[in-house]
Amino acid sequence: MSTMPKKRVRITWLDCAVLTALAGVVLWIGFRASEALQYRWNWQVIPQYLLRFDPEHEKWVPGMLMAGILTTLRLSIWATLMAMILGTVMAMLRVGKNRFLKMSAVSYVALIRNIPILVWIFISYYFIADAMLPYLGVDHLTKIDEGMLKRALEFMTGPTSTLPLFMAGVGALAVYEGAYITEIIRAGIEDVDQGQWEASSALGFNRLQQMRHIILPQAFRTVLPPLAGQVISTIKDSAIVSIISIPELTFQGMELMAATFLTFEIWITILVIYFLICFCCSLGISYLERKMHHRKDHG
Repeated sequence: MSTMPKKRVRITWLDCAVLTALAGVVLWIGFRASEALQYRWNWQVIPQYLLRFDPEHEKWVPGMLMAGILTTLRLSIWATLMAMILGTVMAMLRVGKNRFLKMSAVSYVALIRNIPILVWIFISYYFIADAMLPYLGVDHLTKIDEGMLKRALEFMTGPTSTLPLFMAGVGALAVYEGAYITEIIRAGIEDVDQGQWEASSALGFNRLQQMRHIILPQAFRTVLPPLAGQVISTIKDSAIVSIISIPELTFQGMELMAATFLTFEIWITILVIYFLICFCCSLGISYLERKMHHRKDHG
């Protein structure tokens, strides 16, 4: 049980001065840019693109940017879940004893990590998705008019009319991020002490049971910080699927900018939204990490 006192973070006058100076520099750059470009700011129209009142149905509905936020979150959540599963399986194969499966996992990681994500999105969409999605019956799901299934699909993936695009984007992101997660989890598995393998083997565990009950729980605790960074990276990388017309946040921003010419307002708003989403994820993962360390110290 740990008895080390917790360190308290103190904010000094120097910290305040540095933050004030940085804020001043940012404001000065913004002011000089607007002066040089003779740009007329129009921030009052931005809220309606986040949330607007629909007089026909007499209720508040998401604006274009809010709809983009919801699609970005759906993309990120599904891509992260699939990438975690794929990365875990591939990491287990990489440290396994079957040479063919091990080389298959190594080839997957080497191939994906050395392809630019933009190129991978195009390959996934125009070649892989076009070949696979028809066999999965996705086209039939887009024709559902009403009912509980339609509502469930719209909650999980957004409008059913864009379901093929959404699935193509999720699959491409999951495969791409899964290659990086594979290496993170592999490093965590290899970091577990060899004695854990020997002790669990002596207790009669087979290799799969060793992985599931002994090795992976310890590995995940070790690699939580880099995994957190990869989750945040997935959220940011989701912006790249705008090139295949998935209506996520960046795509909606480009559509709004083309229609309103509010270049700075739109992109600054999108920048702040991405920052808030990623920062909240960072806080949540930091909290989870502290809880895990607390349980480890008091377990």
